[in-house]
Amino acid sequence: MHIKTLLVTLLPLICKSQVKDYPIQPVSFTQVKVTDNFWQPKMNVNATITIPYILEMCKKHGRIDNFLAAAGKRENKVCSEFTFDDTDVYKWIEGASYALQVAPNATLSKYLDSLIDIITQAQEPDGYLFTFRTIKAAKPHDWIGDKRWIKDSILSHELYNSGHMYEAAYAHFNATGKKNLLNIALKNADLLCKDFGWGKLEIYPGHQIVEIGLAKLYRITGNKKYLDLAKFFLDVRGPHGDAYNQANKRVVDQTEAVGHAVRAAYMYSGMADIAALTGDTAYLKAIDAIWNDVVMKKLYITGGIGATNNGEAFGDAFYLPNMSAYAETCAAIANVYWNSRMFLLHGDAKYIDVLERTLYNGLLSGMSLNGTKFFYPNPLASVGQHDRSPWFSCACCISNMTRFLPSVPGYVYAQNKNNLYVNLFMSNSSTIKLPAGKVQLMQTTNYPWDGHIALQVDVAKPTTFALHIRIPGWAEGKPVPGELYSIDEQPQKVTIAINGKPATVKVEKGYAVFQRTWQKGDNITVELPMQPQHVYASEQVKADEGRFAIQYGPVVYCLEGWDNKDSLVQNIIVDKNAPMQVSYAGNVLNGINRITMPGTGAKRQLNTTDLITSEQTVTAIPYYAWDNRGPGEMEVWIPYSQAAARPQPAPTIAYTSKVTASIRSRSIMSVHDQLEPADSKDNSVPYFHWWPKKNSTEWVQYDFDSEHTVSSCKVYWFDDGPWGGCRIPAKWTIYYMKDGQWLPVKNATAYEIAKDKYNTVSFEPVKTTALKLEVQLPVDYASGVHEWIVE
Repeated sequence: MHIKTLLVTLLPLICKSQVKDYPIQPVSFTQVKVTDNFWQPKMNVNATITIPYILEMCKKHGRIDNFLAAAGKRENKVCSEFTFDDTDVYKWIEGASYALQVAPNATLSKYLDSLIDIITQAQEPDGYLFTFRTIKAAKPHDWIGDKRWIKDSILSHELYNSGHMYEAAYAHFNATGKKNLLNIALKNADLLCKDFGWGKLEIYPGHQIVEIGLAKLYRITGNKKYLDLAKFFLDVRGPHGDAYNQANKRVVDQTEAVGHAVRAAYMYSGMADIAALTGDTAYLKAIDAIWNDVVMKKLYITGGIGATNNGEAFGDAFYLPNMSAYAETCAAIANVYWNSRMFLLHGDAKYIDVLERTLYNGLLSGMSLNGTKFFYPNPLASVGQHDRSPWFSCACCISNMTRFLPSVPGYVYAQNKNNLYVNLFMSNSSTIKLPAGKVQLMQTTNYPWDGHIALQVDVAKPTTFALHIRIPGWAEGKPVPGELYSIDEQPQKVTIAINGKPATVKVEKGYAVFQRTWQKGDNITVELPMQPQHVYASEQVKADEGRFAIQYGPVVYCLEGWDNKDSLVQNIIVDKNAPMQVSYAGNVLNGINRITMPGTGAKRQLNTTDLITSEQTVTAIPYYAWDNRGPGEMEVWIPYSQAAARPQPAPTIAYTSKVTASIRSRSIMSVHDQLEPADSKDNSVPYFHWWPKKNSTEWVQYDFDSEHTVSSCKVYWFDDGPWGGCRIPAKWTIYYMKDGQWLPVKNATAYEIAKDKYNTVSFEPVKTTALKLEVQLPVDYASGVHEWIVE
């Protein structure tokens, strides 16, 4: 059905015209044809490789089978692990729908219809749609509860599933004009309107996003009950709930970002939507305060949010560890959604500064260049324990990436009456309808590799409007708003010319504003001063003391082992005043600007604290591109002082050994990396663990480089109690290899078992080629090892 015909059929649903919305409206990604060498290839990979790949993975990992089982089309059995797994299908539909809008595909469209038909059959007659309950498995999942909705504030994710379904329906309807998925969504939303509300079920969603979805259904239909329900789901939160899901206070009383970072940023986005659509100024006051808290105290230089894996959550103010940084990919996407909405409310470029930083760094790092491997957390340092994965049992970040990437062009332009905003810089062509007339814009640039941007304006007749061109904060020495990060270099001046003549720049809210009557063929050239910049964190960020980061334009850089001497970067020190050289490498990582500088590498020696240092050339690459050549060492914050560096370990018996364990783990090398933890729960340095195993006998083994005589061991246990899953072991024993058999050492001292210290055992000297550390895990917990020293 043609979209105009469909809109006529929806008119009976429209109660009244919407008089309130964001004062600024984005120019839809469907109106922006991206042609550049940076974003277009990434969107093409998503459309041609990632979308088909994720569909196959959804089939392989039971996501489609769950809908088939709920529809009575296969065995009545849940085929996947988590109650939110339905959303991977919905997010795939959303991404596929967006891709259809960019490039029509009859085969993909036909498959979407067949999949939506299965979803239709999985929906219960009254509109309920949640495969984990409808399937009626012999052993119901522990998270779903014995009745609908009752566990949604905790674990069931029924409303979270609904929210992603509504977003998928909105995307599919806009892409195809078809009502098949929209009808499913509206039927489900009508059930929610019947069941929830004041005097009915007064339950808040444990994982927010249904609020955003309901706002989109309101936009399609104009039916205010969907908007009212979205507002109810916000207003019913707090003050007696859990900070983990932002229910410890009423939403209008919240001033700090707390709890699970993805849930939080989705909620703040929903609050922005409802504030725009209802004019609720109390919501605005709250999210303004929360935004300041995040940007001033809790934002990674990559734009990542959510510092800790303890609840995938925000940490305390200025707690921004690097090695253990969580910075979930979903949280980066949510941060873009939130900052985009904050801009649409306020028209200030500072929100786009945060959006751009997140987009080019902490978000883009979430997917490999080939489109088939992904990060869930996005750390800012690694010794090889991090690696992208082709799939996760909790696949939210994977499906989220594929729905997000097609929409990137929708963040380039925005409009408010006769004000046209240029927010992001990428080669594209766009046709935008202003009240003053239709404007065609063509943008040509090699951004982010250089700062030359050419804009051509085409109008059918002379047209008066204001063009707002964003002056990025990084170009004026401000990495992000506030004082969390700073730049020492005095930036060069941004220059703008119109039709070849230097223009007088009037800056409003971070935009160069040009109010004039534009003629066909007018052109604007913008020169943003691109140079490598040293970024320093506030002294309150203890993790970054004695270190600097490098940014070039919007792109944050890192050191990766692949490009540096001995494949090491943790041991590198670079003087703050060392000159940096930039060169384009077209055959590296799909084409990047590389940055090189002189530095030194440090190495420990046996039996002395003196270090061996040697000069070397240090190479940095864009952070988003790391771990595309395999796992290894990586560092965003580069030491400029010896105290901040981690020298290459000394060649001890332990360090020169081959390390194996009772489980396969990329973290196994941490047991001999000679990095000292501050305490047993210190996750800012690498550690090895057996989680989620418990109440079992496990082991770590050293195979020596040659025969050695040894007589003692020291072990520093990893224990992240009271919240984590690891505790000190119930028992540990050292064995040595003799004549092909493992024998226990004859200990002269007791086996210590204590937190926050090295646990030592001395034993009669043994001459051997291997030692084994055997561990009895506690009944209810796993255990872990920070360091195992052999003497």
